[in-house]
Amino acid sequence: MSIWLKPTLFLACLIPFAQLAVNFFIGDLGANPIETITRFTGSWTLIMLLITLTVTPLRRITGWNELIKFRRMLGLFAFFYALLHFATYMVLDLFFDFSAIVKDVLKRPYITVGFTAFMLMIPLAVTSTSGMIRRLGKRWQQLHYLIYVIAILGVIHFYWLVKADISRPAQYGAVLAVLLGFRIVAKRTRSLTLKFWTKPSTARSR
Repeated sequence: MSIWLKPTLFLACLIPFAQLAVNFFIGDLGANPIETITRFTGSWTLIMLLITLTVTPLRRITGWNELIKFRRMLGLFAFFYALLHFATYMVLDLFFDFSAIVKDVLKRPYITVGFTAFMLMIPLAVTSTSGMIRRLGKRWQQLHYLIYVIAILGVIHFYWLVKADISRPAQYGAVLAVLLGFRIVAKRTRSLTLKFWTKPSTARSR
């Protein structure tokens, strides 16, 4: 069963892209296709980031350690949708007008935050290979802690973008808060447990 799980998950992660491609070819992207593509790819970037962050809590809760094998692939799909999101903005929206892009990044806060998140995703994608993991060693794990910053920036980017109806970014923010809260509590619990068991035995026997 586990042999088929990874390719099945891979195909499942491609479903949103396939849906977008079909809608594009049949001309079913609404009155403003560029905005539709931008919102769609941005939403799926956040969703994939949150799914990636769900792997560790789910593994600890269920004890299913094989889940960790899917985290890298999920993270790369988050980058894939982020790349589509940025490409839509750069190519379809601004037609490679780099001066306009720089101006937007410097003057529009939600674009500044979104662009920063995208830039931070690049080193994570580049270092996602097994070879880079071996070369970087412990530094690899430290580098990939950036995913927390990226997810937070992504939610802020979406929140500042929508302006009026904040229900969707609020939902993403709530899920992210739970996922980060789980990690904080788990780390605190491990720290307290470690301190207890490393005390001298005479202190525990009192």
